[in-house]
Amino acid sequence: MATKVVIDPVTRVEGHGKVTIHLDDNGAVTQSRLHIVEFRGFERFVKGRPYWEVPVLVQRLCGICPVSHHLAAAKATDQIVGAGTGDGLSPTAEKMRRLMHYGQIFQSHALHFFHLSSPDLLFGIDGPIATRNVIGVALEHKDLAVQGVMMRKFGQEIIKVTAGKKIHGTGAIPGGINKNLSLEERDKFLDGKDLPNVDQMIDWSQGAIDFFLDFHKKNQDMLDNFSVFPSNHLSLVRADGALDLYHGVLRAVDSEGKKIVNDVPCQEYYDHIGEGVKSWSYMKFPFILSLGQENGWYRVGPLARLNTVDFIPTPLAQKRFEEFRAYSNGKPSQICLHTHWARLIETLHAAEVMKDLLNDPDLQGAELVRTGTRQEEGIGLIEAPRGTLFHHYRADENDQITMCNLIVSTTNNNEPMNRAVNNVAVSQMTGQKEITEPMMNAVEVAIRAYDPCLSCATHAVGRMPLEVSLVDSDGAVIAEART
Repeated sequence: MATKVVIDPVTRVEGHGKVTIHLDDNGAVTQSRLHIVEFRGFERFVKGRPYWEVPVLVQRLCGICPVSHHLAAAKATDQIVGAGTGDGLSPTAEKMRRLMHYGQIFQSHALHFFHLSSPDLLFGIDGPIATRNVIGVALEHKDLAVQGVMMRKFGQEIIKVTAGKKIHGTGAIPGGINKNLSLEERDKFLDGKDLPNVDQMIDWSQGAIDFFLDFHKKNQDMLDNFSVFPSNHLSLVRADGALDLYHGVLRAVDSEGKKIVNDVPCQEYYDHIGEGVKSWSYMKFPFILSLGQENGWYRVGPLARLNTVDFIPTPLAQKRFEEFRAYSNGKPSQICLHTHWARLIETLHAAEVMKDLLNDPDLQGAELVRTGTRQEEGIGLIEAPRGTLFHHYRADENDQITMCNLIVSTTNNNEPMNRAVNNVAVSQMTGQKEITEPMMNAVEVAIRAYDPCLSCATHAVGRMPLEVSLVDSDGAVIAEART
């Protein structure tokens, strides 16, 4: 008998989504899909608004990663006011933004690993539902839970002093920033009086990697054979090939590490990236144009970044990166759950970068804003915690936004998440007489590895249909209308 398995909602992710899995009469999986069942219309909302509102407006896409949208939009509007990208800002402005961004990376990675993913590692994919959650972690692994909370708090406090608020701040403006960092604000993160200092964050980040590696050693077969499939990988890299989560050029590599997008300027992204659509999802399906939609899909995020970069420019994270790359003999890792390993290496890197920036006197500088010749178009790319984020705007002579295109990190991961769902469904459910909760959680584990932000990613291309059905008291549809 044919069977349809529905996982609704997908849990321990940001936003709303569901999974449907179809099995035929013989118990073979015939179709698996991740459906995004909410719609956000920000590409329409911002049209007609003044360009200077955009960095504050678009971060309302999300309460988890607002800083990423805030800064990507600010980088785009920098170009509109003629400040350019990266080098066009004053040293104070760029470093304040970088501190804000690395605080966001740090707190978001800590949230994901300790709160959302660690229950599956600590209690097992088939562990009891009652304990396989953050409350269970707090009760049975108190020290780990406290570290996760304090690491996230540290990152949020960094965001507060750079953006003005922990959520939906206003620190970045077209051409720069609206405040610098006072010595009193700086010392809060260095002296350890009010909260554990940045050196403690580095130590805890190292400990989190050690925890994962110990778990990996004990569960190598499970980790290394869970949702493994070849893919392309895409991210920003610094001009010299280093990991840079704030700014860089666009690079993509195939499953063997061969470059297929070779360090192109961000402003040329639309010459290399296309966006496909499918009828059953509000998320688009990006792909590399030169390879076509069938073969050009790619992953973004921590795993992709560590697969595309040549090195990490902080010493402790670089050492961990060398261990990571050695595990796959220098080639890109295709192992889904190694995303957690990569995420923790980035967490350590973010802590090292924050320490360097906090000790940089440029953060107390007085030059906050630079402008130049007004431009009609701006493109801002940044590495959000979940992967490469694209913001693209045009503004008319009245300073109103006339075009907005967003390619969000989770949108970039749409195809690989669907493939991960199918990969796990086939391995877990094929030929089984009973579909159990652990089997369904295994599907969710594959999705959670990408740390998806579903509410950020959902939008449609073209006209958004509205369908209304009139149903009588017996549940029969008696009239339908569609616009």
